[in-house]
Amino acid sequence: MDLQIPSSPAARSEPGQPALQPGVVEADALFRGHHEIVISHNGAHYRLRITKNGKLILTK
Repeated sequence: MDLQIPSSPAARSEPGQPALQPGVVEADALFRGHHEIVISHNGAHYRLRITKNGKLILTK
């Protein structure tokens, strides 16, 4: 499943304008049954995992 978040100029806030609310993605859609995923951002990899207590931890 590919998740697409709109990146149109209208989705960005301009200086002096109120910030727009962030998009919401359900964790189930990201993890798809796994307890850990890797997110690539600006050439770096980050590990996002669900703990035994159901919390999210993001590490580089």
